[in-house]
Amino acid sequence: MTYRTLAVAVSLTLLSTAALAETVKIAFIDPLSGPFAPVGQNQLKSFQLIADMATKGKWAGEHKIEVNGFDNKGSPQESLTQLKAVIDQGYRYITQGNGSGVGLALLDAVNKHNERNPGKEIVYLNYAAIDPDMTNSKCSFWHFRFDANSDMKMEALTSYMAPDKNIKSVYIIGQNYAFGQAVSRAAKEYLARKRPDIKIAGDDLHPIGQVKDFSPYIAKIKASGADSVITGNWGADLALLVRAAKDADLKANFYTYYGITTGVPTAMGAAGAEHTKIIGNWMINNESFAGKEVVEAFKAKYNDDYYAAQTHSIITMLSQAIKAAKTPDPVKVAFALEGMKAQSLNGGVMMQKQDHQLQQPLYIGTWTKVNGKDVKYDQENTGYGWRMDKKIDAYVAGQPTSCQMKRPG
Repeated sequence: MTYRTLAVAVSLTLLSTAALAETVKIAFIDPLSGPFAPVGQNQLKSFQLIADMATKGKWAGEHKIEVNGFDNKGSPQESLTQLKAVIDQGYRYITQGNGSGVGLALLDAVNKHNERNPGKEIVYLNYAAIDPDMTNSKCSFWHFRFDANSDMKMEALTSYMAPDKNIKSVYIIGQNYAFGQAVSRAAKEYLARKRPDIKIAGDDLHPIGQVKDFSPYIAKIKASGADSVITGNWGADLALLVRAAKDADLKANFYTYYGITTGVPTAMGAAGAEHTKIIGNWMINNESFAGKEVVEAFKAKYNDDYYAAQTHSIITMLSQAIKAAKTPDPVKVAFALEGMKAQSLNGGVMMQKQDHQLQQPLYIGTWTKVNGKDVKYDQENTGYGWRMDKKIDAYVAGQPTSCQMKRPG
């Protein structure tokens, strides 16, 4: 073969590879306006940062990853409108996380679309809608959840709480929708199993995103004498709840799912130190500060805090699945995701084939002053951050599933 012939052959190979490369577009359908907009904006940017890293690092080979935002205003109906719009624009992947009510509506719509439109299937990459039903009775081949569901988190949280004999009375408060109801049910059930002596001092559900003044709820908690509060509230609903507790000088410890979300750290400030805890799938002040490069890059680019490690898990595993399937085709990628193992910011993770629920380590942390040792990174420039109290192995939080998966073909 002459040099000229070889050069032509190499050029044709490169052109062929470039021609096969696609931009894999993910539609982010979540609140970008309204009371939960700060959380949605943060998480969209988190996806975009990781997608840029994936493209530059060729995580999916020559394929590019792109994430674009679509504002659902926190509404299930608006989410369905946006879903139709993104399908019309050719998107084959969607992601959503803020609200299981929205998540359940999208899941049903995706199932119906895929049944009616073979060859144009959509895959739903769920990063934070954690109603257990989504990977149990309502499980779907087209849905993959990358956050631990609320029962998994409550299993880990109550296992941590149970040995603490100072906990004698617990008040439960949450948002009145599928997720808030699931948190309330699991808290009562798991505490009764592990610490039947603990009194449930109260159990309140309030409208999501509508309460502007939580002082009446805090007054009830204070009057109950509860020493601990369990809440699944997130975003503005948690920030306002914590602020009301601070104003009323409530001394109870708060056990939260989402104390890390935008706005809550500022609302807590110094008053929340040593009183507010979190159960989550990662925190930057972990045993080896794994993920610090992402946190520092996010801060430099957006002057904001990266906390949604699920965005890393999704882009990592999606990229890995595209490589394994040798195509971005959603059906083949979905099959490749089943049973997949990967390394994410929180260590080794595995997408359980039976129900498409990611199995991953969980972390419990306490809000405390930065000390430059085990708490190096703060949040929202408060000088306070999350100290890791315990890392919980995936098997500890594992839950049985009732999923009866139906697969295409």
